[in-house]
Amino acid sequence: MSGTHHIRTIDPADEAALLDAIDLWIEREVRPVVMYHDHGDIWPAALVEQMKEMGLFGATIGQEYGGLGLPATTYARIIARIASYWMAITGIVNSHLIMAAAVERFGTEAQKQEWLPKFASGEIRGGLALTEPDAGTDLQGIRTLAVRDGDDYVINGTKTWITNGVQGSCFAMLVKTDPTAEPRYKGMSFFIVPKGPGFEVSKKFEKLGYKAIDSAELNFIDYRVPAANLIGGVEGEGFFQATGGLELGRINVAARGVGLALGALRLATEYAQIRKTMGKPIAQHQAIQLKLGEMVTRAEASRLLVEQAAQAYDRGERCDMEAGMAKYFASEAAVRNAEEAMRIFGGYSYSKEYEIERYYRDALLMCIGEGTNEMQRMIIAKQWLKRNPA
Repeated sequence: MSGTHHIRTIDPADEAALLDAIDLWIEREVRPVVMYHDHGDIWPAALVEQMKEMGLFGATIGQEYGGLGLPATTYARIIARIASYWMAITGIVNSHLIMAAAVERFGTEAQKQEWLPKFASGEIRGGLALTEPDAGTDLQGIRTLAVRDGDDYVINGTKTWITNGVQGSCFAMLVKTDPTAEPRYKGMSFFIVPKGPGFEVSKKFEKLGYKAIDSAELNFIDYRVPAANLIGGVEGEGFFQATGGLELGRINVAARGVGLALGALRLATEYAQIRKTMGKPIAQHQAIQLKLGEMVTRAEASRLLVEQAAQAYDRGERCDMEAGMAKYFASEAAVRNAEEAMRIFGGYSYSKEYEIERYYRDALLMCIGEGTNEMQRMIIAKQWLKRNPA
């Protein structure tokens, strides 16, 4: 890993207390309002304020900058807990923390001092602006251009599918500073871009799932950003800075997959013991037991893969293979568990009065976000071959 990396640990008692506080918050504040926000696609302003108070916007930011300085293992456990009840709100924190990680790992000391305390407190919230209408998995295909003009850069282009695009106020954005560079990645730079003149939110996407969280298209028309906001202060480093943060992002998405897989399992387990057919709970029928047995195993295997990836990240090791395996397996487990839970619920699964349909809608995004699962399998294979030369 380039950039500075401090190996982080947490006292088990502190972690237990933190997870207890999260559980209590989920029970009291999150569960009662999920369906209202999800069905109405309504931004959960009150929950965001509570997440600010709990310090979640600074979860992985170093304590010296006002964050909680949590190891990735603890962060992944928190995300899985929350996602097992409502996945969408974990996205508000994830995109924000990848932006923060980019500044913390690659920024100048002046940039860290200026931005990280405000990111940690949640005073400034935002995310990551990488994807463009014609460039998703192929990041090197981006066309948004930043041209130096005195002490500023002038940016023109479009970013799309940006989480927190409407509600956030600042983004880490990947641009081209040298469109003629070969290989292409050498012409890319990463900027801290706060909202201002020339920064337009052109639309909020209507989505199948992942409701209440704003995914938006952003347009930049002669938008000026100070040269001081170039992360690390050097042009041409952006591609590696942007992809460096994706390991944490993939661990987060994998943890969300674990949460969804566990949540779907929880709902199916409860329902199968209450619902009766032929004079006995359906949980006593072999067909249902076969499903539950697979669901438990999938959820548990996912959890262990995430744990392994987070531990490697915390040790400061390169972990794109581990993060890729966790993200790929856990997201597929989420989809499969949600689908099997739908089958266990039968007709009721199709009703919006039950929660299980939300898990099904939300899970599918995990296979696409933070690098498609097709891409993950290629990353895993390439790393595996590199580690095992013939």
